[in-house]
Amino acid sequence: MKKAISTPKAPAAIGPYSQGIIAEPGSFIFTAGQIPLVPETGEMRNANIEEATEQVLKNLQEVLAAGSASMDDVVKVTVFMTDLSEFSAMNEVYSKFFKERPPARSAVQVAALPKGARIEIEAIARVRK
Repeated sequence: MKKAISTPKAPAAIGPYSQGIIAEPGSFIFTAGQIPLVPETGEMRNANIEEATEQVLKNLQEVLAAGSASMDDVVKVTVFMTDLSEFSAMNEVYSKFFKERPPARSAVQVAALPKGARIEIEAIARVRK
C-alpha cells in the first residue's frame, strides 16, 4: 500500500507523478526528483549551481515535511547534474543541509533535465513513528 504526498510548499508535479510516496505501513518516503523551481512563483532559480542546489534542497525539505520526515531522516540521495564540473560547488551547499551522518549518495551526470534545470535531487527517507 502507498500514500501520495502533496504540498503547495514545493513545486507541483509537472507530469504524471507524485511529489512523494509513503510506502506503508509508514516506513519509507520516496520523493520525486526536485528541480530548482520556486513553488510560489514557478520561477527557476538556476543562475548558478549554488542557488539551484539550495532551492532544490529547500523543495526536498518541504516534501519530506509533508510526509512527517526531515533531512535527518534521509537515508539515500541521488543527485542528477548536467555538469559534474560543478560537483564541488554543489557539495558546499549540500553539506549545509546534511551536517551529521549524511545519507548515502550517488551523483550522475545527465545530458538534460526538465525545464532546463542544471540539478535534480531525489531522496529516500525513513518515516518516524
